[in-house]
Amino acid sequence: MRTQLYLQLELAFRNSFEEMHEQMSGYKRMRREHQATLLKLEEKCKVEMETHKGALDKEYETLLHSFTRDLERLETKHQQDVERRAKQTAAAEKKLHKEITAKQEGDRKAFDLNRKKEYKANKERWKRELSMDESTPKRQRDLTLQTQKDTMKQYEAQEEQRLLQAQKQYIELEMRKFKRRRMIMQHELEDQLLRDELSKKQQQLEQAHAMLLKHHEKTQELEYRQQRSVHMLREEQITKQHDTELHNQQDYMDRIKKELVRKHALELRQQPKSLKQKELQIRKQFRETCKTQTKQYKRYKAQVLQTTPKEQQKEVIKQLKEEKHRKMTLLGEQYEQSIADMFQSQSYKLDESQVIECQRTNEQLEYELEMLTAYQNKNKKQAQEQRDRERRELENRVSVRRGLLENKMAGELQQFNQERAERLRMKHEKHAKELEAFDNDSLALGFSNLSLTEVSRETYPDEEGSLSGSMISLAHSHSSTSFPAGSL
Repeated sequence: MRTQLYLQLELAFRNSFEEMHEQMSGYKRMRREHQATLLKLEEKCKVEMETHKGALDKEYETLLHSFTRDLERLETKHQQDVERRAKQTAAAEKKLHKEITAKQEGDRKAFDLNRKKEYKANKERWKRELSMDESTPKRQRDLTLQTQKDTMKQYEAQEEQRLLQAQKQYIELEMRKFKRRRMIMQHELEDQLLRDELSKKQQQLEQAHAMLLKHHEKTQELEYRQQRSVHMLREEQITKQHDTELHNQQDYMDRIKKELVRKHALELRQQPKSLKQKELQIRKQFRETCKTQTKQYKRYKAQVLQTTPKEQQKEVIKQLKEEKHRKMTLLGEQYEQSIADMFQSQSYKLDESQVIECQRTNEQLEYELEMLTAYQNKNKKQAQEQRDRERRELENRVSVRRGLLENKMAGELQQFNQERAERLRMKHEKHAKELEAFDNDSLALGFSNLSLTEVSRETYPDEEGSLSGSMISLAHSHSSTSFPAGSL
């Protein structure tokens, strides 16, 4: 009967050991599955981030290429505008010179016609006046008439030379005015084209900065979303693992209690014959309990080390060994006290020992449950701290990246403003030097700056609002009243 009891206990212990081994294998399998799932998600997030960054880089490069093409088209257009303005200026200069030349030719023809009319009229008048003086010999009258003719021809030749000189000075002055005005207009066109180019570049810089900020926000949103996915998966895995551990622990506790009840029932039918046999049984129970404690300690130690940093593992192992030694000593003292009490009482009370065993078993099971719960709570706390730390680290990275981006954009904007101011300054200095050189050349040719800045009386081709009028006014009449008095 006693051998049968031992066989049943050994079978129960073997079944318990196999179930415990199955549970440990299940835990390992679950952790491997969880780790594989987590690695798969992290790899997916990595590929998604690389694809995201590649798309953003491509979009930004496309924008820069479009900027380059736009600037090239704008530069071509500006070059065409400058060439078109140069052609217009050359054509207008030829046209103005032709118009002034035609007007001056007309003035010279009118001058010749008027001169001939005055010469004929004066000649007839001189003949009449001389024919009225019969006392003067005819030869003397002819000589006087010829002298008057020569004097008038000399005066008309001087007037013609004065007209030609005035026309030459006028056309040179007007052409100089035209060139100076066209130079100023060319400068204004170049200034406007430069402002258009700088405005275009500023718009492009603002668009590029806006895209960079948009890309930063998209990347930030993706990073936060991926981190939330990883954290949710970890939290779900921890919850699943803890639920499985609690369920297995509860099954283990129920099984131990049932086996203890079954054991006590067998003991009631097969009471030991002597105290020595009971003592051996108690010591065997003590050894089994020690083995169980040792296995539980190893399992607990492995679980604790999995979540403990390497630099803290030695200290944790030391603490666990001290705690194990203390518990084993306490447990040995309890069993030794039980044996001493048994020998002291000189009587064996099976029901009392069973009650004690039940109490100790319940206490042990409750202790194990508390240890498991404490370990799970610690694990949850560490996991939550890790998630909070990763969130703070991500926020710091995003903040630093945003700051660097803003500093980069501010630097680019400052550099652009400096380049714009420098280009405008150089352009203004160039125009001022060109205008100064033109005015110096004009002074060397005999034209004052005041005369060049006066409003022209000519109508410039391709311009509106200019004053029109004759080039040289024929105010100097060539009638007889303008002939020197007393010349007759």
